[in-house]
Amino acid sequence: METLPYGALAALVGLLGGIVLGLAARLGDFCTLGAIESAVYGADHKRLRLWGIVLGTAIAATWIGAAVGLVDVGGTFYHQIAWNPLASIFGGLVFGYGMALAGNCGFGALVRFGGGDLRSLVVVVVMGIFGFIALSGPLAPLRIMLFSQVDATGPQGMAHAFAATTGLPALALALPLAAGLFAWGLAHAPLRARPNMILWGIAAGLSVAFCFAGTTWVNNLSFGEIGVEGPSFTAPIGRTLIFLMTSTAGGITFSVGSVAGVMIGALAGSTLRGLFRWEACEDPRELGRQVSGAALMGIGGVIAIGCSVGQGVTAFATLAWSGPVTLAAIFLGAVVGLRQLIGGFQPE
Repeated sequence: METLPYGALAALVGLLGGIVLGLAARLGDFCTLGAIESAVYGADHKRLRLWGIVLGTAIAATWIGAAVGLVDVGGTFYHQIAWNPLASIFGGLVFGYGMALAGNCGFGALVRFGGGDLRSLVVVVVMGIFGFIALSGPLAPLRIMLFSQVDATGPQGMAHAFAATTGLPALALALPLAAGLFAWGLAHAPLRARPNMILWGIAAGLSVAFCFAGTTWVNNLSFGEIGVEGPSFTAPIGRTLIFLMTSTAGGITFSVGSVAGVMIGALAGSTLRGLFRWEACEDPRELGRQVSGAALMGIGGVIAIGCSVGQGVTAFATLAWSGPVTLAAIFLGAVVGLRQLIGGFQPE
């Protein structure tokens, strides 16, 4: 282990965490857009309530890890960059709307690609490219002008604010909140009837905390060279594409490992369930809609500094202000996009 570069160690952490997330998506039906579609249009709330299991587990495990010194919550960029509410709301709305058009988020597209869906490869590539167009390309100056990102003067989260106000430890807020979310998930009888989903939801939440703990360890080992990270799938997809195109030795990061891990886990899960099959797009209008949605997700995800997983689960696990706000905006944007898609984009 001592001979491996620090970036490779971080990539291994991301790989393991990503594999679990990919398996959770395929074997436990953990999916953002699928949860919204099922709840809003199918009156099936199992996948939505599964989010309570995932978030409750991730929050509890992350903050227990922080309490025992395994996780540096303040070292994540969710707390090192001053929260911009407008960026969370606008970026989340754009991301959610694009997610509806594309038929999946970045994480979901990676999962479906791992299951043989070649249409999702287009979504992944376009999203990664447009994410970097907004991050450091032609749209970067406009993004910086409209949605400034400045260094924070302190942690940007509700747990830290709670501790500073009450004098109580952050766990006094984190654990009851986690228990409430977990209970909300388990209160749904149809979900309780699917213990497999619950177990994979717990595994997904633990994988987020594992990534935080693993990258905290590498951060300490590298004296700060490697950042503390958790799963996210907007800019990391672009970083993975750049690594694949330009690097043969160095340059491997947590992002590369986590993206690869999700696809490996999805491939394994699809194979185990007998769901792997090659699929391609037969309708040019569908492909155009997916490309447009992927572009919006790339831009929106960079503005919001995270996707439905990056902000909705990972940032939420750190109890950053941006997490629940961005997740709510993504949900709203997706609902608007789905309604418009169903009502206005149906072929005649």
